Amino acid sequence: MLEIKHLCASVDGKPILKRLTLSVEKGQIHAIMGPNGAGKSTLAKILAGHPAYEVTSGEVWFKGQDLLEMSPEERAHAGLFMSFQYPLEIAGVTNRQFLEAALKAQKKEGEIEKKMAALQIPLEFLDRNINEGFSGGEKKRNEILQMALFNPDLAILDETDSGLDIDAIRIVAKGVNEMRGKENALLIITHYQRLLDYIRPDFVHVLADGKIARTGGPELALELEAKGYA
Repeated sequence: MLEIKHLCASVDGKPILKRLTLSVEKGQIHAIMGPNGAGKSTLAKILAGHPAYEVTSGEVWFKGQDLLEMSPEERAHAGLFMSFQYPLEIAGVTNRQFLEAALKAQKKEGEIEKKMAALQIPLEFLDRNINEGFSGGEKKRNEILQMALFNPDLAILDETDSGLDIDAIRIVAKGVNEMRGKENALLIITHYQRLLDYIRPDFVHVLADGKIARTGGPELALELEAKGYA
């Protein structure tokens, strides 16, 4: 599904990722944890195609295609989705307009109202501007709603649990778990083990100093929660 080989990347000339290597197969959930500044969000943004991040060497293959040669739009059409740590507010575009246009662009259909009910999102949010006036939890649920509707092959969740209370985490996790299947994969970036109480990963990776420093099973997240990264 996703093959990252010796990826090096920088921001404003500062090296962030240093020969990072990672493989994600269909049906798998991978969690990436690590201290601040390790490169977790940098990795997510590079995979999504953020123009501010420069790949200096290495390869990224997604479903057999060279991801680094694809535009963000092409990556989305190929089945890659990213849930942002800080979802943007977009004035003048309602949720309904965005979701219907996005589904049409990807030639997909979705039961918007049914998915909203499952994520406890009020239907009146459809006619509000994207994320405008939403709480942190509502913004994150809105992102998971998009993921549920688009049904991507690979979903990247960049600190989706950031700023959420336990009830919101449970709702978000429910949406993520309902998407999980044999034909797709998830890459979860998180600081805390608490999200992994509800979304059980197959692999947990520790990202430190721009590369994968350690890999284990779900028990590794518990160890990190207890002992930290030192």
